[in-house]
Amino acid sequence: MTPPRPSLAELGRDLTRVGRGRVVAALVLPFLLAGAYFAFASLGLWLPAVGCVVALSFVTYGSVSHDLVHRCYRLPRSVNDALLTAIELLLLRSGRAYRLAHLNHHTRYPDPHDDPEAAGAHGTLWQAVCGGPFFFAGLWLWAARRYPRHRPRLLAEAGAIALFAGAAATAAVAGWTVLPAVYVGLAYLGTWVVPVVTAYVPHSPRGGTELFQTRRFRGRLARLVALDHLYHLEHHLYPAVPHQNWPELARRLDPYLDCQGVPVVRIGTGPGGAACATPRTT
Repeated sequence: MTPPRPSLAELGRDLTRVGRGRVVAALVLPFLLAGAYFAFASLGLWLPAVGCVVALSFVTYGSVSHDLVHRCYRLPRSVNDALLTAIELLLLRSGRAYRLAHLNHHTRYPDPHDDPEAAGAHGTLWQAVCGGPFFFAGLWLWAARRYPRHRPRLLAEAGAIALFAGAAATAAVAGWTVLPAVYVGLAYLGTWVVPVVTAYVPHSPRGGTELFQTRRFRGRLARLVALDHLYHLEHHLYPAVPHQNWPELARRLDPYLDCQGVPVVRIGTGPGGAACATPRTT
């Protein structure tokens, strides 16, 4: 008989907690990075300016915004949602559309027809790449069609995005400054990799059960390249755990995953899991 998946209580409720200082730092970082882009760009330091936008893209959709979608930081709902909206707008994205699509992903995956966020996992790599330019627009349209009561908020966020993009274009055409227009371009280009990185690479929708429908990555090089954001399987199993605690969640969960025969995609050296305490049974 297959042993049941350990509960979050068995793994440790401390996994759902993050110190207040770390929460504040996570929430402030996106605004600092956006401001740093304009500071560096105004000085003609384009390399660090571009780096700030790249870092901003990483720490929002895959980290801070993601935790706000799941309300991992235990903030008041109104504060949590306002921060999600503001942080996603920094990269001209709709926080409301993200939340609706991502929570639907957790409910519907691996459905190939009703999970727009993971659509890139069901085709080829080239199809995932081609879906990048329209990925976030597609999420917004899906959310607007699916959830009529959220349309006012979705329209407000889309209006704010259009207003900023229009102002940036006007400033560039008028010869005042190109900094906002370059920012808009960089933010848009950064969205192109999202279907590949968040859908195609981590998911394996043809797996028989939830343990085999998302890949299990391990290895020091994988951790370095992904900056400790390679634990998508663990996140699917325990979405209440914030991203800061994913490595520890993986360490505690490894004995169970090993016993269940969940394969490891190893990139670089390093332990892949703890010793299996009990043999897998069927």
